Amino acid sequence: MADPAELDAFNSPELKYLVVDKSDVYDPTKQAEWTAKKLIWVPHESQGFVAASVKGERGDELEVEVLETGKRFLVSKDDVQKMNPPKFNKVEDMAELTCLNEASVLHNIKDRYYSGLIY
Repeated sequence: MADPAELDAFNSPELKYLVVDKSDVYDPTKQAEWTAKKLIWVPHESQGFVAASVKGERGDELEVEVLETGKRFLVSKDDVQKMNPPKFNKVEDMAELTCLNEASVLHNIKDRYYSGLIY
């Protein structure tokens, strides 16, 4: 039988700063939602990159809708960057990202920082 002191170590409030809550990460509904929305990163003047969903294609351009504001605009396909599935949110080792690009790395660092996770 496990020592009660060892079990208490796993429930320590300090542990939340070292471990990502996997219940959100492996949520199948979030994975399905991500797939259906065709999410990407688009350049933004003040925030660097913002999340957007693809609404249509027009030659070499994509019609996108920014998730936060709902604003729609056209952007060149060359300017967008792929977004990782939700299971990679707040990943500790960024080499694990399927889409290792500038936007994904910046988002991961920002996400971990605001969650109080050591980076």
